Amino acid sequence: MQQDTMLYQNAAGNRYEVTEAQYFVSNVILTKSDGTQYAIKSDKRAHYVDADIPGTLDWLPNDELPAGTYTSVSFVFGLAPELNVMHAYTDAPENNMSWPAVLGGGYHYMKINGRWLAPDGTAHPFNLHSGRVMTAEGDTLEHSFMVTLPLTQKTLSKGDVMDIALDMNVNRWFTSPHNFDFNEYGGSIMQNAEAQEVLEANGWDVFAAK
Repeated sequence: MQQDTMLYQNAAGNRYEVTEAQYFVSNVILTKSDGTQYAIKSDKRAHYVDADIPGTLDWLPNDELPAGTYTSVSFVFGLAPELNVMHAYTDAPENNMSWPAVLGGGYHYMKINGRWLAPDGTAHPFNLHSGRVMTAEGDTLEHSFMVTLPLTQKTLSKGDVMDIALDMNVNRWFTSPHNFDFNEYGGSIMQNAEAQEVLEANGWDVFAAK
């Protein structure tokens, strides 16, 4: 991903640039060829990624994986509901992801900030922020979701370290099954339930692992 350049165009025809990208993944599960699973338990079972902070691009949990052949990895995009609680993170940069208490509290799942070009050619800022939505009735709608990705078979002996590269294709947030149009949804979607549901639905093929 190249930042700070009007390089990209989504399926709705919006030209856009990304200035910041931050998100959480949580509840990582590794599955063996025989169907048994191992859940990562260290680091609060979650990891924060920030494109501008190189140290966040690697996650080195302390779990010792059982020997065997692993064929898939699963994780929750964002914070699973049981982890998405106020004041879980007290230090930067994670605490900068806090979600307003009046909107349900907890933390953003993702922040992608940037600008898009309107039909008249003017650039407008956008804050593609995903997380909870509080309904008028006071109900909380969660928009985190599970992702399962196949792995090229990785066979480990006792004490081995598994290396998994996870890629996020930003442009896929905006298409399939729904085209996300900035001219329709605008630049801020934190309490826009429809826009949040579109992002959740489109997230099925955003990630790839190898």
